[in-house]
Amino acid sequence: MTPLELAAWTWKMPRRGRGFWFSLAIDVLWPFVVLFVRLRVRGRQHVPGNGGVVLAFNHLSNTDPIAAVVFALMSNRVPRVLAKASLWRVPVVNRVMRSGGHIPVERGTVKAAEALRPAVEALEAGKCVMAFPEGTFTSDPDGWPMKGKTGVARMALAAGVPVVPVAVWGTQDVLPQGSVLLRLLPRKRVDVVAGAPVDLSDLQGRELTAEVLDEATGRVMDAITTMLAGIRSGRAGSRSA
Repeated sequence: MTPLELAAWTWKMPRRGRGFWFSLAIDVLWPFVVLFVRLRVRGRQHVPGNGGVVLAFNHLSNTDPIAAVVFALMSNRVPRVLAKASLWRVPVVNRVMRSGGHIPVERGTVKAAEALRPAVEALEAGKCVMAFPEGTFTSDPDGWPMKGKTGVARMALAAGVPVVPVAVWGTQDVLPQGSVLLRLLPRKRVDVVAGAPVDLSDLQGRELTAEVLDEATGRVMDAITTMLAGIRSGRAGSRSA
């Protein structure tokens, strides 16, 4: 999209339910997306317009949440984000997280499972919950998704809602892992592509055993990887054309 095409989305994206501080953060960051990112969004039709849904993304960069939130808003959904609990202890950021109704996760502790209770409640209330199943940046040297953790599968099956796989590529060029300096020029291309909801129908209503959760998680990660492969092959094709 051109800057003008992106700017035209400013008043199309939903505002109700964002909360003051979360909405302010979006308004502050949005001009940077418009000016410095060549954003390409596809697959928005796969995101249901209402009712609970999990958007599951791969994870490459600290700028992924921005791309993911923009995708959700352009899909006419206001997301609730599963994020590391330490963000709630950062001045200003904590206001954004509380304002947006986001869901803290205590990584590496038994408390991580407790985060799923409010996530399931949000899904049952018809909210859109955004998550990164890998739980951290991929360690794959070529940027492919790693094995996912079972939290996304658990909350989706518990709430009985669809999981929409979404692949992101290009955010690692805006802010590489380990870097604190944004690389805004020249404008970077970022692709965000969603696929059809993952078919978990045969797993619904079953006891959430390790086997069931591993199977569901594997399907979600396979779907994300398939979407990512499509993005990357498309880029390779455009360079060789």
